[in-house]
Amino acid sequence: MAATGSSGRRSAAERDAITIEIGYALVSGAVVALAFIGVVIAGPLLAFDPPPAVVGVLKVAGVSLASVAFIARVATVLWKFHSRGARTAQPSQPGRTSPDS
Repeated sequence: MAATGSSGRRSAAERDAITIEIGYALVSGAVVALAFIGVVIAGPLLAFDPPPAVVGVLKVAGVSLASVAFIARVATVLWKFHSRGARTAQPSQPGRTSPDS
């Protein structure tokens, strides 16, 4: 059942902020993952001439580390966004400020 009233709904600005934060998390996670791939796979392949078995190990290690780095980056960005949103809650009554402001 859908929530009625304004307490259960998000404003357009909140929805936009969430969308932008998710996009930022995904893009920054992809950049971090590509950096891991560059360091773990491309770097050694360009600097050395490893045998095919080592190339296979580098690829598996690079993709595995890149996947973990991507997930960790996305989770960290979204967790920080969620934490920031909880601290900056608005006063419960319009026109009143919270005691610490």
